[in-house]
Amino acid sequence: MEKPDIASDIVLNVNGIEVIYNHVILVLKGVSLQVPEGRIVAILGGNGAGKTTTLRAISNLLQGERGAVTKGSIELRGERIENLSPADLVQRGVVQVMEGRHCFAHLTIEENLLTGAYTLKSKAEVAANLEKVYNYFPRLKTRRTSQAAYTSGGEQQMCAIGRALMASPTMVLLDEPSMGLAPQIVEEVFNIVKDLNQKEKVTFLLAEQNTNMALKYADYGYIMESGRIVMDGQASDLANNEDVKEFYLGVGGGERKSFKDVKSYKRRKRWLA
Repeated sequence: MEKPDIASDIVLNVNGIEVIYNHVILVLKGVSLQVPEGRIVAILGGNGAGKTTTLRAISNLLQGERGAVTKGSIELRGERIENLSPADLVQRGVVQVMEGRHCFAHLTIEENLLTGAYTLKSKAEVAANLEKVYNYFPRLKTRRTSQAAYTSGGEQQMCAIGRALMASPTMVLLDEPSMGLAPQIVEEVFNIVKDLNQKEKVTFLLAEQNTNMALKYADYGYIMESGRIVMDGQASDLANNEDVKEFYLGVGGGERKSFKDVKSYKRRKRWLA
């Protein structure tokens, strides 16, 4: 497997994992990836490519959907974590922001944020984290007494990310942060993610269909199709790759191919290398 060309320690190492749902449906087919400490790494691909399943395999949220990692290994700082509970992973600093935000509709914004601090023992740390979240998301401070159900999609996404930050994570798994949001709000969310990465040294692994936006902010990217990693590289290299431009960014010279031709295009597929 080609490794990220980044001079950093590897905090997360996913080695050839397979995931099966309901004991019969093979969804991930030997996925391997690495996430260096203090970086933003993106998993890119269309709907159904396996991005969300990869994140849930890492955070061990597959059981609720009758899924399981049946082959391979997942290591966090050298420790195998496939059998740890999601709560154990939160204690180790890994928090997932779910696709679709999943805020508690009947709670206020501030109450939602405070649910993310349940692992913290110090009231002073909870207060400090709350203030930090409000500094990064001033809109949430303005809406802190509003029920989440009556806030916008962008505010709910900010609330979901802020709730994750309340646990003082070192790594955030961020699933489809741009889904259902206006372009201006998407840009705002990604700018905040970049700030959190640079100022708070939070490592991000994000799954995203918006390839253009993800590559703009990520350091490294993996492209998935049908449960496999088909290409990876520095984000800037992927953004300038002609095949990526044509099939994931919607630009490129020459005649467009029909969907049935996609499987035979001239891209360097990793499993054929």
